[in-house]
Amino acid sequence: MGILAELTGSIGSIGFGLAAIGPGVGIGIIFGNGVQAIARQPEAYGVIRQNMILGFALAEALALIGFVAPFVFGT
Repeated sequence: MGILAELTGSIGSIGFGLAAIGPGVGIGIIFGNGVQAIARQPEAYGVIRQNMILGFALAEALALIGFVAPFVFGT
């Protein structure tokens, strides 16, 4: 049997793409559900918006950690 694929370069480069998938999906869910919640209950706009921004910041922090970690640990 032959080799199907050869991995060259840094494995950390794969981590960049994987680090963006989870937070990207999470941010989509946060804002999608936030818009639905505001549509259902417009009088709670301030609280819903505040929670959306907090969730976005936490999810985005995970993405940034995923991008920085390979540089810090040198992989």
